[in-house]
Amino acid sequence: MPTTMAIVITVVCVLVGAIALWLAAAFGYRYYVVRRGSTSVILRRLPAAAGAGWRHGVIVYGDSGVRYYRLSSLRMFADLNLRRSRLELGGRRTPVGTELEIMSRSMPIVAVEGDGLRVEIALERESMTAFQSWVESRPPERSLRRTSRRHR
Repeated sequence: MPTTMAIVITVVCVLVGAIALWLAAAFGYRYYVVRRGSTSVILRRLPAAAGAGWRHGVIVYGDSGVRYYRLSSLRMFADLNLRRSRLELGGRRTPVGTELEIMSRSMPIVAVEGDGLRVEIALERESMTAFQSWVESRPPERSLRRTSRRHR
């Protein structure tokens, strides 16, 4: 008959093993997402103090939206989802002040709104052009509804 101490040690070992397995899966999934068709981005949620709140990450494009994965996050899934049909692009600007410490002067910054969320993103010039083209070439929402009904 096992002692109480042996049972406690077994339970603790199982819990530590489960946590280690979850962390390995999270890191593996993140690594897979980051390596597969992602684009480097620096993003911050608005409102934010001047030059504050910027986070490095990657974005992954999909047909219906873009997912943002913060590099320093342990979450298994995206830290932010932006639906393509709801995205509105604001004005472009260049980095100023302390922003120049984390991004180059040549990186354009654009304000993005959608689903009640406001962010600013900074991408390399070519990636920004691709992002804007992707947003502007979205199909009309009415066509999306008709297509989704056919596939049910």
